[in-house]
Amino acid sequence: MHDSMLAKLEKLKERLSEIEALLIDSETIKDMDNYTLLNKEFADLKPIVEKYQEYNGVLEAIDDANEILESGDEDLKSLAEDELKESSGKPEKLEQELKLMLLPKDSADDGSAFLEIRAGAGGDEAGIFAGDLYRMYSRLAEREGWSVDVIDIKQAEQGGLREVVAQLNGKSVFKVLKFESGVHRVQRVPETESQGRIHTSTCTVAILPEVEEVQDIAIDKNDLRVDTFRASGAGGQHVNKTDSAVRLTHIPSGLVVECQDGRSQHKNKEKALSLLASKLKQQEIESQQESIASERKILVGTGDRSEKIRTYNFPQGRMTDHRIKLTQHNLDQIMDGDIKTICDALLAENQLAMLSQLESE
Repeated sequence: MHDSMLAKLEKLKERLSEIEALLIDSETIKDMDNYTLLNKEFADLKPIVEKYQEYNGVLEAIDDANEILESGDEDLKSLAEDELKESSGKPEKLEQELKLMLLPKDSADDGSAFLEIRAGAGGDEAGIFAGDLYRMYSRLAEREGWSVDVIDIKQAEQGGLREVVAQLNGKSVFKVLKFESGVHRVQRVPETESQGRIHTSTCTVAILPEVEEVQDIAIDKNDLRVDTFRASGAGGQHVNKTDSAVRLTHIPSGLVVECQDGRSQHKNKEKALSLLASKLKQQEIESQQESIASERKILVGTGDRSEKIRTYNFPQGRMTDHRIKLTQHNLDQIMDGDIKTICDALLAENQLAMLSQLESE
């Protein structure tokens, strides 16, 4: 194992001992906020330190076995050989596990996320494709046991969707979908095409991690313009009878969000505020990432909404993710929400990139 990594693990081991001492100190308990943070840090560090201790234990066992073999002690020779046989490959396996555990954690990974889909180039066909993508992610949500809560939806004139914003609630939603942001391209023959020509259309997808506490993001009420209006989308006749839909404009950033799904103006405003907080948080993250982009570039893509990330080719029944050169020929299943293997491949590629950087530091 690299010296820098060993030094990092030793520091974590020392830090865990410090936290253990603090947690049994009566003074610490008086500050519950700090006590909660220490407990979380303890829970994060303990598995890493335990894995490090297991790694050191295996190395010690191998050293002891080699010493016995070198001593020529015939009585213990077979035991030493058995120990070496049992330990074969263990250090490398544990080292790899430790590297993965040391990778920077995205605090949003375990939580829910907002999904935004907007029809791009391609006219009516782009709107139909936007509807197809929304169904794909909704079917994935069903498979994963997530709930889907529509925030805003705008129907296209010829069927499909102009745009849709939904909140996907469940465990690890953002972790699974974090690399779906970008331009999705479809190639197929539209039903209205009489000469059988293949058309190319696009949609943009954005995945935003949900902000746990809206209060964590400073939003001055004086910076908000609140407009109410009657909802125009699907949702039942009651939706159109009152000005229940809410549009929030964040004046400093120019961000605009809408929610017109529920019949309660108050609830729609809450949802819109939550979405706005996530967008502002994402702007902050993107700004930080841009400043260090030259040092830390994720290989699977930047998440830029202008970046073409994937092509769905219907005549050939294939999907190609351009970032990791992955092609699958099960397009029907993919459009029915079977995209977990694609998401997992993107996560794995990202981990490899981060591991490479960790090892070079």
